[in-house]
Amino acid sequence: MTILDALPYREVWAYDFEFFAPDGELPVPVCMVARELRSGRLLRFWQDELPTGPPFRTDAEALFVSYVASAEVGCHLALGWPVPVRILDLAAEFKVATNGWSLPCGPGLLGALQAYGLDAMAADEKNAWRGIVMRGGPWSDAERRGALDYCQADVDALVELLPKMLPGILGRQREPRIALGQAVLRGRYMVAAARIERAGIPIDTGMLARIRANWDGITMRVIEEIDQLYGVYEGKHFRTALYANYLATKGIPWPRLRTGELALDRDTFKDMARIYPDLEPLKELRASLSEMRPCSSLAVGKDGRNRTVLWAFGAKSGRNTPKASQFIFGPATWLRGLIKPSRGMAVAYVDFSAQEVGIAAALSGDEALLEAYRSGDVYLAFAKQAGLAPIDATKATHGKIRDRCKSVVLGTLFGMGPETLAKRINRPPCEARELLTLHHRTYPRFWRWSEAAVTSFELTRKIETVFGWPLHAEPDWNPRTVMNFPMQAHGSEMLRLACCLATERGLVVCAPVHDAILIEAPAVEIDRHVAELQACMREASRVVLGGVLELGSDAVVVRAPGRYSDKRGTVMWATVVRLLDEAEAMDDVKVGA
Repeated sequence: MTILDALPYREVWAYDFEFFAPDGELPVPVCMVARELRSGRLLRFWQDELPTGPPFRTDAEALFVSYVASAEVGCHLALGWPVPVRILDLAAEFKVATNGWSLPCGPGLLGALQAYGLDAMAADEKNAWRGIVMRGGPWSDAERRGALDYCQADVDALVELLPKMLPGILGRQREPRIALGQAVLRGRYMVAAARIERAGIPIDTGMLARIRANWDGITMRVIEEIDQLYGVYEGKHFRTALYANYLATKGIPWPRLRTGELALDRDTFKDMARIYPDLEPLKELRASLSEMRPCSSLAVGKDGRNRTVLWAFGAKSGRNTPKASQFIFGPATWLRGLIKPSRGMAVAYVDFSAQEVGIAAALSGDEALLEAYRSGDVYLAFAKQAGLAPIDATKATHGKIRDRCKSVVLGTLFGMGPETLAKRINRPPCEARELLTLHHRTYPRFWRWSEAAVTSFELTRKIETVFGWPLHAEPDWNPRTVMNFPMQAHGSEMLRLACCLATERGLVVCAPVHDAILIEAPAVEIDRHVAELQACMREASRVVLGGVLELGSDAVVVRAPGRYSDKRGTVMWATVVRLLDEAEAMDDVKVGA
């Protein structure tokens, strides 16, 4: 009896494709190698030998073992093959085994092999063969044989790695059946990820070309236009002293480093701009100037679609980690104006409503917090429950206190202290301390649950979601990270399941974005597709939260010829477009002269 006998499948296939896909383009399969682990049967196909249908069964009786399986599923889609019903992605399972720990050899296949004491192909050799494949042909007979051997080496590595990892995978839960089910659920998401990566995001390539061609010429004018509001630039250089003067003039308390210097990193600017929306144009300008050229690395195919690998499970929370410079939702927010549906089409951005708060309410079982979420405005509800606003208060009548309560409610999800909260709401620390005390009094069960999670982590050195996504303790673990992990990680589980349901029901999902999903459909059908997606999101939230709560969602629909717009980037977008128009008009005058 072998460890494979613990797998309830007639066939177990380890397989790998090699393919080439220039940035933004669809993958073109080059070769495939597959081995069935029970019989030892080996399949090797070069590009022109790949059959019109899969040479193996892909139903629920077969398990497919891969490493970053979205690549293999993407090749199935490219070939028109049905996708495997059951997938075990060892990349995801290696992350489950090590999430939170530093990996000296990295999270890739070579790193996993070394972590389990197995021999691995030298990285230089692997990169060399990958480069030959990515060249896109033509290939000599020797290169074809070598590429197939390289592909088989990865399959052989999976064959060796699976028995090493399988006991740990099956032993994660009290019942191996449950543990395997959780792993296969992660594999199910890799199918959704492949479909999403194939769909891509519609981009206004004409505007993209204009920005790329003219950015250098308008940079100074963009700086001058935006800096009129702040006075913090000298030429192209941001001056910290000038910014310190601006903050003092506006009475904005800014986070500082241990050295006493202003914290000027992107995340700090992002957080502060949420509190002080007037800072959004400056945040966008700094983000744009941090790159040589905005959107210069954006991966857009010849068909005008932004495509990039999602790198599922890349973050500690389990969220996707696409390369920011290649993904339209990665660079400065104003560039999202490049998202534009083609004629007759529409896109919709649908995001969970107060997702993290809803998760905290459901998991903690705090009835007052559940009531606040169900009210439709959890922040105003807290103000009323805590006696900070009358029962008939509205966002219009008590907007300021609602904003303060929003900072409290969201800050408590990751253990924000009174000093940090005071800076966030621009109020004295004593007032921030009182607001936190009111939150403790209003939601005592939430606080007991949150504190118990940290205590349990101290004892067990691990915390995990209902579907088994864990965080393991490192020596210097941060209690705030542990406090926030249940909300972030369950939010990730929820979004993954929603993407699975949506893609399996035929919706065209263009991108998952933290707690939101972007879809595309014919303009005449977009409302129906939005309703179907929202049903998927409700179902996903209900499943993840054990039926305690269904989370709502909000939708923004854009029909052609309109374009998507994020309000945080509207000033920057309008400025850039106007300056582009002016610069091109001047060029036309020069040509005419």
